[in-house]
Amino acid sequence: MSFTSETIQDSIFVKNTNSLPRHNPVGKPFFELSEVESSNNYAMQMAQAHLAVHGTTWFAHYQNAGKGQRGKRWNAERSQNVMISSILEPKMLLVENQFLLNATVALACHDFFKRYAVDKTYIKWPNDIYWGDRKAGGVLIENVLSGENWRYAIVGIGININQTLFPEEIRNPVSLKQITGKTYNVIELAKELCASLENRWQQLLTSPAPAIIEEYCLHLYKINQQAAFEKDSVRFNGIIKGVNKNGELLISKNNSSPVSYNDVKWVLP
Repeated sequence: MSFTSETIQDSIFVKNTNSLPRHNPVGKPFFELSEVESSNNYAMQMAQAHLAVHGTTWFAHYQNAGKGQRGKRWNAERSQNVMISSILEPKMLLVENQFLLNATVALACHDFFKRYAVDKTYIKWPNDIYWGDRKAGGVLIENVLSGENWRYAIVGIGININQTLFPEEIRNPVSLKQITGKTYNVIELAKELCASLENRWQQLLTSPAPAIIEEYCLHLYKINQQAAFEKDSVRFNGIIKGVNKNGELLISKNNSSPVSYNDVKWVLP
């Protein structure tokens, strides 16, 4: 297929997964934080202090300095959205296969959001959740490595649930309530999201890499459509063909063979 134009190896594991220790499911244990600077920072501190293990998840009712991608702030009203951080231990993966974890988490978020929003749910590269052309959520994964070993990953997820008013600087936001007209119990939904993460984690343990990348590409925002991008302050148009094994976006310009981009920026209308 066009979106796997670069060879993806099936042998992604550094050891037989049958020999790995059994882990708690994602979301076990589950803690609520009334207010925190950043749930990702809090989870990182707990992991570094050896006070939490794989699966441990924190739900933040409010973050006064929430972290988004590329150093951006994640702004959200108190107790109106799902904001969680989970510790995962992907020790079976080679360090160079970090994008497989990204794809796994993005697919879990897509599963969760589509269950309620149904149609028009997409993964915007690299791991935002979109409904139509509007952003519904985002993922921030912070990896802790030790040489060639992957110690753990802090997976932060923010998804708009009941919030209907957003700061002007946030571009094209959308929430489940805006889509469906319903009000949700955010704690229950956070636990459902954890279950989706656990389901996809099990897939990561058992499925070959190409299957995960292929499914990620099937749900990719603007797949096989033209979009506008910017690289090194130069704007250009191209057709999105998918991603490669490293998570680089494959873009075809002027009907040429796709070229991989790691640091390209979207130019959205």
